[in-house]
Amino acid sequence: MSCNSCKSGSSGLPRGCNNNGNCSSGSCGTFTVFDWLSDISNSKINPFKIVEVRFKNGRKGYYRNNELNVSIGDTIMTESEKGYDIGAVTLTGELVRIQLKKKGINIDDELFSLKRFPNEKEISKWQELMRKESEIQVRARIIAIDLGLKMKISDVEFQADGSKVIFYYTADQRVDFRELIKKYAAEFKTRIEMKQVGLRQEASRLGGIGSCGRELCCSTWLNDFRKVNTSAARYQKLSINPQKLAGQCGKLKCCLNYELDIYLDALKDFPKKDIKIKTTKGIAILQKTDIFKKIVWYSYKNNFMDWHEIDLKSLNKMIEINKSGKEVSSLEDFSIHKEEVKKLISEDSITRFDKKKKRKYAI
Repeated sequence: MSCNSCKSGSSGLPRGCNNNGNCSSGSCGTFTVFDWLSDISNSKINPFKIVEVRFKNGRKGYYRNNELNVSIGDTIMTESEKGYDIGAVTLTGELVRIQLKKKGINIDDELFSLKRFPNEKEISKWQELMRKESEIQVRARIIAIDLGLKMKISDVEFQADGSKVIFYYTADQRVDFRELIKKYAAEFKTRIEMKQVGLRQEASRLGGIGSCGRELCCSTWLNDFRKVNTSAARYQKLSINPQKLAGQCGKLKCCLNYELDIYLDALKDFPKKDIKIKTTKGIAILQKTDIFKKIVWYSYKNNFMDWHEIDLKSLNKMIEINKSGKEVSSLEDFSIHKEEVKKLISEDSITRFDKKKKRKYAI
């Protein structure tokens, strides 16, 4: 996915717009859909009359296009409940039909329409309102703190005509903000709308750099926030350290789920962790497991310092011996005997390449 600014250079490699995820065209973000049908044209098929328009914070809407000739990236004026709004066209054509089906929106539903292309005066007003959003956010937080509400105003979004402002907030519990709305309406002289977002959604909108050194997945491409449990870290043999496992949202990192399925498939071949091996030398307990190499380390109960490396096939064989009511001779008989490491350097000294000093013999 890329915008029109990311054109190729003379060598054929993409130059990039160097905006690092904050592209002015809004087409390098999380909710962008790549139009893989853009190079396919067929005059016999009537173009789909609904387009996708994106606003601030990834908010999207679908609007009917009756007569305007629009393309992806165009700034467009749309209808709203009261007044108008301005956004950027992010998708047109048959892929919009697929997106509507994915989001459960019926084509015959009543939708707002595209109005026209905004003029310079309307765009200037829209940009001026966006510049005021940070100042209003600070003032809104102060009012919420004065009322003693346990909530956080994370962002503010103006409608392009200034007739409405949306306050995005996070809260752990239900908040009664009826008095807050009255205060906001009297302070900002406009219609107020409150939208609650989760901690993961807030982090995706604010963005940032993760512990891996890359931009957050939720702010670049991830839009399906699945539940993450601490069991995902246990299956992958990670230390249960909240400071390392938590992301910038304060919850467990989404990337813990990326390789979880592979670990679960690999663990199907292994016995349970609490299985102990009965040997003539005593009971052996599991100490460590290497899932992908299919190797385990066992030690005797009375000697935890001496670990024995055993492959999965030998382990299952020992378990079968115990199930038959017999004891295993010893762990040493089933451990992996590694061959001696061959010497990489010959018996000569490693200083054989150094210039040897000539000895001076006394005459």
